[in-house]
Amino acid sequence: MARCEVCGNDYGMSFEVHAQGAVHVFDCFSCAIHRMAPICEHCRCRIVGQGVEVDGHWYCGAHCSRAEGRVGIVDKV
Repeated sequence: MARCEVCGNDYGMSFEVHAQGAVHVFDCFSCAIHRMAPICEHCRCRIVGQGVEVDGHWYCGAHCSRAEGRVGIVDKV
């Protein structure tokens, strides 16, 4: 068993995420999202899905990037 780095739960079905040279241990996807998902720089929500990156800044979508003065970003539908 391994202990979740977010909630501390010692769970037999924990899993590892290998990212950017580090190994993270979680007991569920919600803890993994809490620790790993980028945060929109405008509305502060966790970006779980596509999101957009503009000049090194992360936004949940085109609306938030435009609200921060970024131009030329269009959501794909």
